[in-house]
Amino acid sequence: MGRRKIGESRIMEKLIENILKIEHGFKHIMEAGDILLADKTQKHFDLAEQFLADSAYQVRMLATYLLGQLSAGNPRALTLLETRVAEDPNWRVQEMLAKAFDHYCKITSYEKSLPVIRKWLADENPNVKRAVIEGLRIWTSRPYFKDHPTEAIKLISQHKADDSEYLRKSVGNALRDIGKKYPDLVLEEISTWDLTHKKTEFTCKLAKGK
Repeated sequence: MGRRKIGESRIMEKLIENILKIEHGFKHIMEAGDILLADKTQKHFDLAEQFLADSAYQVRMLATYLLGQLSAGNPRALTLLETRVAEDPNWRVQEMLAKAFDHYCKITSYEKSLPVIRKWLADENPNVKRAVIEGLRIWTSRPYFKDHPTEAIKLISQHKADDSEYLRKSVGNALRDIGKKYPDLVLEEISTWDLTHKKTEFTCKLAKGK
């Protein structure tokens, strides 16, 4: 589906034109999103939902950013992130999803977000689980998890043997991050793993930085 033209403001058209010129990065997408969010005449949720149907990944990234900014105050926005955005085939959109989820947790508070964190980590879609693990890196630099590193390690480690290598890479890298400050806690967790399991062994090597 193509993007809307009728009724679209010139400012919005220009924003879209500009983000389409850049293939890499997030800053320009977020800046465009902030400009749109500052325009109170726009129905931001409807705009984001429309952008999700666009053929250009940059526009879908913009949609994801908008939904992330809206998610703490709009349950429908959070649901779209968990469902439609998580199904997007473009890896850049998935990176923006991780950022969007972290924003939700930051605004809601990481402790109050624990039920949603656990819900997303229990999802069947590896992209939903990865959005949590990747979005909250470095976990122990985030409020609440800074004081509860063991809980962070446990939440992350439950997917050490996931079928998705994409997800397991995030698990291993997130644990390696935590291990720089809490090496004993990460090694204690790893010591309980069955390393005869190839997928778990893969994650272990990443967690140890090998």
